[in-house]
Amino acid sequence: MNANILVIYTGGTIGMKEDPLDLTLKPFDFSQILEEVPELRKFKVQLDTYTFDPLIDSSDVEPGMWIRLAELIREKYPFYDGFVVLHGTDTMAYSASALSFMLEGLAKPVIFTGSQLPIGTPRTDGKENFVSAVEIAAAKNPVGGPMVPEVAVYFDSKLLRGCRAIKVSAEQFSAFRSPNCPPLAQAGILIRYDTDVIRRPMGDGVSIGVQTHLDTRVSILKVHPGITEQVMRAVLCGPETRAVIMETYGSGNAPSSPWFLDIVKEADHMGKILVNVTQCNEGSVNMDLYATGKALKKSGVVSGYDSTTEAMLAKLFVLMGKSDNNAWVKKVLEENMRGEISK
Repeated sequence: MNANILVIYTGGTIGMKEDPLDLTLKPFDFSQILEEVPELRKFKVQLDTYTFDPLIDSSDVEPGMWIRLAELIREKYPFYDGFVVLHGTDTMAYSASALSFMLEGLAKPVIFTGSQLPIGTPRTDGKENFVSAVEIAAAKNPVGGPMVPEVAVYFDSKLLRGCRAIKVSAEQFSAFRSPNCPPLAQAGILIRYDTDVIRRPMGDGVSIGVQTHLDTRVSILKVHPGITEQVMRAVLCGPETRAVIMETYGSGNAPSSPWFLDIVKEADHMGKILVNVTQCNEGSVNMDLYATGKALKKSGVVSGYDSTTEAMLAKLFVLMGKSDNNAWVKKVLEENMRGEISK
């Protein structure tokens, strides 16, 4: 396995190590990564590292950081066979989704990983996650191309599509799942790749495009019992909101109260982009199944199918950044761009 891999440390738990003097957790020097993780020496991989300065806590991640990360990958793209992004777990699914849509023509692996415990602690999950992420980023198929030419999340022995992953646990090592899409790979004694699930390269591997203009005028409304007209109108009809992700019940259902549908219609008449995703981790929106779903569809709401909220947010940011034409955005929302929906 001869590959050049760039490790990008953005911040997060995985890069922390206990200071022997004051016993506090502090970032360690990733230029010394082979001393900290000697298992990497067993791979025929040239590792280079890049550390964000300042480091970004997972809860402080915002679109400017995604742009910086995407532009860094574009700059380094010709010189590396793959990239490993070390990232805090709280917003990793958002960042992986964002890069999935921002990187255009990607034909190399961009593998996000992190850990629940710092890499310098005895029971850390960080070493296995990191080592396997590097091995996957460097892996070649029988004809010499990358095994996984897409953005993915590796965590606790599973490689998940980046725009399908969700964080499901704050305490377990198995912190991420991909309920509506099988893993791209699973690591045991061997790493077994599911080539039927892995998407084919979108580009020639020489260069990539990056969508850096993101329109973030998106709100998320979680439908719940007792939701009021005031809250509905403020979120759906707010003057600074261009799109709203409506997290609905089950297969895309919502209250059938006349006032609820009237506000949805009002927002649609204002030209708002309204998209329906389910609150359930598993399953898909089907607005043709029940009367309330049909009413939403008739009122101008677009189906998000089985997309995650994280993926839909990123997709909206990118598509809205490309065009001011809301009708075009609504049309493309229903297309499967990066394997984010089962269509």
